[in-house]
Amino acid sequence: MDRLLLTLLVVVFFGLCVWGMWRGWRRQAREQSVEFPPFPAVPGDPGPVLGEVRGSYVATTRAGRWQERVVTRGVGLRGAATLRRYADGIEVDRDGAVGFWIPRDRVTGLDTTSGMAGKVMGTRSLLVITWRLGDSLLDTGFKADDISAYAEWLEKV
Repeated sequence: MDRLLLTLLVVVFFGLCVWGMWRGWRRQAREQSVEFPPFPAVPGDPGPVLGEVRGSYVATTRAGRWQERVVTRGVGLRGAATLRRYADGIEVDRDGAVGFWIPRDRVTGLDTTSGMAGKVMGTRSLLVITWRLGDSLLDTGFKADDISAYAEWLEKV
């Protein structure tokens, strides 16, 4: 009987922890939906693709604060994605999630780093696009399957 009670207490504790994390994520998304305007949608005809790389969308964070993930409107979820470069901007095409557009005139920087929002590596294998959304400066991180493509992105953007 003692073993059953202890097992139930551990399961209830674990359930409360998961519920608390879910509530915190939802609260943060609500607060950020007021703070950040909607992410730009991909234009209907953005033009010819100038560069494309397949990999993983890591996160969007506040610029320079690599642990402050932006979670509003679904952009906090990590997953497979394709990054496409056009003359007027960059498309973040996420598999199974809504993609978004980073207008070229709002891009303020492009660099590589070794960590962002819980994803830390020993090498500088994350491509980070720093851009302006409304009054906020954001960093969008992408981990390419082939990091040798970063050289072209860093040169062209």
